[in-house]
Amino acid sequence: MTSAPEGTSARYVELLEAAYRYVLDRGISELSLRPLATAIGSSPRVLLYLFDSKDGLVRALLARAREDELALLRSEAHGTLAEAARHVWSWLASAEHAPLLRLWLEAYSRSVIDPDGPWGEFARSTVEDWLAVLAAAQPPAVRRTARGSAERTLALAVLRGALIDLLATGDAKRITASVHRYFA
Repeated sequence: MTSAPEGTSARYVELLEAAYRYVLDRGISELSLRPLATAIGSSPRVLLYLFDSKDGLVRALLARAREDELALLRSEAHGTLAEAARHVWSWLASAEHAPLLRLWLEAYSRSVIDPDGPWGEFARSTVEDWLAVLAAAQPPAVRRTARGSAERTLALAVLRGALIDLLATGDAKRITASVHRYFA
């Protein structure tokens, strides 16, 4: 469940959660208020009132997705950097997380293409989030060094590339073997 901005109503939270489930199933790039509102038992007018605009709703949905992503990544990233990367990969490769990860890829791509839109800083923020999760798996003395930064950046690049490959091909066996070999 989301941590709603201060002063938001229960209806805001309820509709945000319903909209989040909707975009996990259908994607967010082509989000249209009327079909969304119908599917979640609301109206476009109510959504515009609660979220200020369609862009405001998109930003709220992306923030909601980042909450889930971060909570789950943090729960998996433990041990050494290599162990954390393997644990994170196990989470990423799980079929049950595919809807969230497809949404992540869609939002990440749109953020890179349209950084001035509602996608804004999603890609940059996601990179920072993931690097922070990986940094927590490094000893403090290493974490603060250029070497430590380079190691977690490379780990992130491998995980992100493997995730994109997995989402494109569905070949979990091949990709998992490669990730495990890399982080061995």
